[in-house]
Amino acid sequence: MKQIMLAYLGLFYCLHVAVPVIAQAGEDAILGVWFNEEKDGKVMIYKENGKFYGKLVWRDDVPGTSPLDEKNPDPALRTRKKVGIVLLNDFDYVGGDWKNGTIYDPKSGKTYSCVIKLQNDGRLYVRGYVGISLIGRTTYWTPAD
Repeated sequence: MKQIMLAYLGLFYCLHVAVPVIAQAGEDAILGVWFNEEKDGKVMIYKENGKFYGKLVWRDDVPGTSPLDEKNPDPALRTRKKVGIVLLNDFDYVGGDWKNGTIYDPKSGKTYSCVIKLQNDGRLYVRGYVGISLIGRTTYWTPAD
């Protein structure tokens, strides 16, 4: 009888304590600082109120490029600096991926629907798209040390 009770307690622990902790680790796996594919920007991904966001925290000041958000469709935002802009907005962790969010591209001034997937090699698959995921562009981000 004691062994059965211990087995039930072990099962309860696994289902109510260990599994949620493991799921949380997976959900938070993208938190941190990432280089974009061109390595001319770093984005810090963070979590706030259960949603995931990404802020541009560094950009390479390439000669001939503006540090300002000049391509923004909102004229009032065209004088803000690119560093500090929240590029990734409102992502949910769904089925092992981060979905239902948007990505803002300061190089074009456009905002796209987006999905993020953590690859086995540690890179982030970041796909921005219009309408359906088939119509879009994929980029891969790498961890920044």
